[in-house]
Amino acid sequence: MKLLLIDTCGATGSVALAEATTILASASLPGRTASERLVATIKDLAERAGVPLQSLDAIGVVHGPGSFTGVRVGLSAAKGLCEALNIPLVAISRLAVLAHLAAAPPGKRVDALLDAGRGDFYLGTYLDGSRIREALVTREELLASVELPDLIVTCEPMLAESLSALTPQFLAEPIAADALPLVLSRIQADDFDDPNTIDANYLRRTDAEIFAKPIPKSAREIPVR
Repeated sequence: MKLLLIDTCGATGSVALAEATTILASASLPGRTASERLVATIKDLAERAGVPLQSLDAIGVVHGPGSFTGVRVGLSAAKGLCEALNIPLVAISRLAVLAHLAAAPPGKRVDALLDAGRGDFYLGTYLDGSRIREALVTREELLASVELPDLIVTCEPMLAESLSALTPQFLAEPIAADALPLVLSRIQADDFDDPNTIDANYLRRTDAEIFAKPIPKSAREIPVR
């Protein structure tokens, strides 16, 4: 089984070609150049690895959370190639990849963290590879959600520093090749995504959460009779 893997969610994008559990070749897209170089890099990688795109059996794409433009570029390319080649698509959460890289022992809960900007965080909680929760949370919500002795991991040094009280484990930023085990697991379970309906994993708050107004203190103190 030959697979193309795409990840353009972070500061540096990457692509990889794999056969079964082996990475045949990989390439990076430095400096947020995915929008200009992704398709050309995929074609060049396929030529260098001697793997025609027409021979691919499936495509795995990391579909966020991350850079708004980067996530969209990678997912759009993956969907377009799946349609053109008539092959299935597997979309994987970046938080899930990060949690997998932690290599937690069985029964150990993992909290994967990414900076969402404006004081918010992307939080993914997993147990034995299964997702418990993925959400966009405030700092206060994060501190209330994390349960020690969870294994807390991030790939962002500034985030690790700002949450040093939680003693997060710092990991290298995930690349496309790191998604391979998760993609293979989904394929083995015959669990694919529909290229026509799958969307970017932005983890936005709902309108109800965005526009909810706190009850004024004076109103909360009115006794009920």
